[in-house]
Amino acid sequence: MAIGRWTRDALAIIAIALSCAGLFVSPAFERGRGLSLDALTWLRFEMFGNRHDAATSPAVVIAIDEESYQAPPFKGAPLLTWTGEIGRVLTSVLDGGAKAVGFDMVFQTSIEQSEIPLGDSTLGEKTRGFDRDFLRALAAAAAGGKVVLGEIFGEPPILPAPGQRIAVRQQQNLRPLNTYTDSDDVVRRHPLTLSAEGKTIPSMALELAARAMDKSPVIAADGVTLGDYRVPGSVPGTMTLNFAGGAQDIPTYSFADLRACALKGDRDYFRREFAGKVVLIGTVGIEDRRLTSKRFATRAEGARRPRCALEQRRVTESFARSTIAGVYIHATAVNNLVRQDAATEMSRPAIFAIAAGIALAAALLARLLRPTFAAAILAALAVLYTAVATALFDHAHALPLAEPLAAGVLALAATTGYRFMVTDKDRRLLQKSFAYYLAPREIDRMLASRRLPQLGGETRDVTVFFSDIEGFSRIAEQMSPEQLMALTNEYLSAMTDVIESHDGYVDKYIGDSVVAVFGAPLDDPDHAKSAAHAALDCKARLAELNLSSTAFQGIKVAQRIGINSGAALVGNFGSQRRFNYSVMSDAVNVASRLEGANKFYGTTIIASASTVALAGSAFAWRELDTIRVKGREQSLAIFELHGRAAELTAEEQALLTDYASGLAHWRAGALQAAADRFAQGAHDAPSAMFAARATAAMHDPAAWDPVRSLQEK
Repeated sequence: MAIGRWTRDALAIIAIALSCAGLFVSPAFERGRGLSLDALTWLRFEMFGNRHDAATSPAVVIAIDEESYQAPPFKGAPLLTWTGEIGRVLTSVLDGGAKAVGFDMVFQTSIEQSEIPLGDSTLGEKTRGFDRDFLRALAAAAAGGKVVLGEIFGEPPILPAPGQRIAVRQQQNLRPLNTYTDSDDVVRRHPLTLSAEGKTIPSMALELAARAMDKSPVIAADGVTLGDYRVPGSVPGTMTLNFAGGAQDIPTYSFADLRACALKGDRDYFRREFAGKVVLIGTVGIEDRRLTSKRFATRAEGARRPRCALEQRRVTESFARSTIAGVYIHATAVNNLVRQDAATEMSRPAIFAIAAGIALAAALLARLLRPTFAAAILAALAVLYTAVATALFDHAHALPLAEPLAAGVLALAATTGYRFMVTDKDRRLLQKSFAYYLAPREIDRMLASRRLPQLGGETRDVTVFFSDIEGFSRIAEQMSPEQLMALTNEYLSAMTDVIESHDGYVDKYIGDSVVAVFGAPLDDPDHAKSAAHAALDCKARLAELNLSSTAFQGIKVAQRIGINSGAALVGNFGSQRRFNYSVMSDAVNVASRLEGANKFYGTTIIASASTVALAGSAFAWRELDTIRVKGREQSLAIFELHGRAAELTAEEQALLTDYASGLAHWRAGALQAAADRFAQGAHDAPSAMFAARATAAMHDPAAWDPVRSLQEK
């Protein structure tokens, strides 16, 4: 069973939309899904900045940074020897009221375990008790559930030194630091739980957030609940991180400054900065740096909180990496859990539905509009959709960006290709087939109505344009048939281009003659003006051809043009099998007679009074005479189109004024006055002709007649 054209196109559009959406929602485009989060994080930061003041951040970072490595007494000393000072800072932070401290670093060994020979014993034996202060600080903190050491699950696992594990009561205060990376090695999600030896263990971030909120997490097969917060996650066992942009979201302190502050005994500073906070201690430098969904919205890192003991250091604002230190990933996860604003991603079916909707809109645009217009509208819709998605992401709701926009672009391209190959094939064939016979506007109207051309027409007010080459027979005698054809084709092509540039329609060619109509088939309320402009431009174009065309063989070609406005029947005329779009009326015959009248007055363009009245004062008109043409009893006032009024020179204006005065005298019978006036334009062909007529009438009064009868065409 045959299906209709619109049904076929509708099914094709739906198939294209669904296919494009399915492609970009499939696992093959998984990287694009992550790119949406990256783009949303960047756009939100650029549009809205950060929603939270850094001072309200639940999590803070103590950075073992470059300043710490260069400050005394740490300069040149391995990190393994810092444990005593780390314990000092840990104690001061907890005394200041911190809710929990987590270590985003693992001391796998202790200097006390070193077996490097030193004198008559080993380095370990010589430094026995070196970690005592650190272990005591850990034990005191563990007793109150205020410290969590990090470990890394793997084969083999990375664990703190045995003494540290004992100090923190083993697994009671040990939590994994593992992160989750997408297939493109970018961190966008963070583990809530990990499994080891058949047990499900909370991650470091979940443990710290739970202790800060004093609530135990409920871990189930279908997700994690912390208090009254059901933590959203698109990947089982993880949460989608909601990174803030810039570098001001996580308050950061330099370890060197805090160590000096602890030595100074400034307890007020520690209470002011750390009371009620979750503190993460980790390295911030060139090590342990990760790409995250914040990668397009990073800024220069540094210790930005007010100092306690050391002089404030200037942070370089001009340098920013696309990576961040790993400790900020854990701090962000803690903040998301405490604030209950982890990013909520949509399910794959929901993403497919949005992508299919945008792809369908793009396909419809491509089917109904021109490709450029369709692309422009789709771009505007994409901008609007992106703005809405960015606004929603400011409230932690992540709409997909990459999948629907990519599906929309592909659907637009695919539908444009389908339209070119299938839908518009018939249209192009019809346009190509009829382009040489019908007016382009008539073809478009026929295609829009989905009807083939039919006989019939309508009466419309139009302006008819009739032109001819002067002395064509004489020119033909001087040229071979091939040369004559080349001249004629170049002339007709040039005149047609000019006429069509003014929305005229070339009805037919009769040898070297051109019959054109303005005002049909294209509606043109200024059809008389358009015809007048076209006539002047045809005259100018012929002058250019006379100077430059090799086809003219050095022959100076002149033309005559007649223009007449009036009601005419326009439409398809002919037989039931063959017909042309044409114009029929007395207006056509008059235009033809006006074209022929030029040879009696030595002019190029003659128009009727009806055309002059419609075209208006934008043109310089000269009333030539009142004539009676062959085949018509009614007299007709004729006018020469001298040029455009704005381009008229003073000399030309004087000529037209003298001619008008002479014509008035002629019609009044004042023959001597008429002859004198016409004599002022001795070099003007119409003036010279009328001067001769006036002189002849003075010798033979019977020859005077205000209406001239033209018995020839």
